[in-house]
Amino acid sequence: MTMRYAVAACQTDFPCPTNRQEIAARVDRMLAMIDGAVIGYRPFFPVRLVVFPEFVHAAPIYLTAAELREKLAVTLPNEHTERYIAKAREHGIYIQTGSFLEFDPKYPGVIFNTTCLIGPEGIITKYRKVNPWIPWEVHASPHDVPDYTEELFPVAKTELGNLGCAICYDWLFPEAIRQLTLNGAEVLIRVSAYMDPWGATPPMDWWTVVNRCRALENLAYVVAANQGASLQHYAPFSWPGGSMIVDFDGRILAQADPGPGEKIVIAEIDLDALRAARQQRTGHNPLAHLRREAYPPAQYGYPSGSFASARDTHGNRTVAENDAAIRAVLNQKPYDAR
Repeated sequence: MTMRYAVAACQTDFPCPTNRQEIAARVDRMLAMIDGAVIGYRPFFPVRLVVFPEFVHAAPIYLTAAELREKLAVTLPNEHTERYIAKAREHGIYIQTGSFLEFDPKYPGVIFNTTCLIGPEGIITKYRKVNPWIPWEVHASPHDVPDYTEELFPVAKTELGNLGCAICYDWLFPEAIRQLTLNGAEVLIRVSAYMDPWGATPPMDWWTVVNRCRALENLAYVVAANQGASLQHYAPFSWPGGSMIVDFDGRILAQADPGPGEKIVIAEIDLDALRAARQQRTGHNPLAHLRREAYPPAQYGYPSGSFASARDTHGNRTVAENDAAIRAVLNQKPYDAR
């Protein structure tokens, strides 16, 4: 059977939520967008995967993890994921939810930034952001939580191929996306809230450059949904959208024009072509050419538990504590070659 199907990258423009009671209305709108993508494009493509941006359910607008826990965090699964599961069953599709601020009773006191891959069978994987956008994001990285034993970079084996997801700032770390690929990912999903000026417009179009680079260096498709909120909705930043789908050679297959607003872009995934390229190419094949032993583990940066080394033992830090921890690493002068 030919493995060819369409994906939809959906961007949203909601007012910034202040409490968890506002989540349900956002889910209402996203379910309607799913219907629009699947039904509207049915004459052209069979849309089988729908992806939403980071922070569509809740954003870390408070300066402490305690406030996030009190006002915005939810457990997973919940009534919202149940609605996504019902929609996935209705259409026979997979949904990469926008991120939730999550608390898990297994890790008391910890807040994660989490997205779920949902299919007709339910929640398939949960991905928790490994690289929060510090110093501003005060929720925890699972990397920093004591006794955390779950897979940091889970990959789901599905009828659409192997799907792996990472969130926003994770994509500035080639190691994170390469680990998804080494775990088997063929379609790399980016759930993102990447703000101006690092968006989709030159000369600082990091969003576009990074998505294309991660695709070609991993011989993988990239489906990237970015936040499209206007400045008045998600101050103090404006959000450039530019949601996009990129093929395994780094070609942009579809992209929303830069600027805020709700938008949906659609493109086809040809899994057979991807697998043939990975199997047959002897040139420009970074996976086959990778000399793993040449790259020892980094000797600088944030060792496990470093963000749990102060008074908060769960990896949640205030903005001021994050800033101090970053400066401590800078004082190591890790890049000084003199």
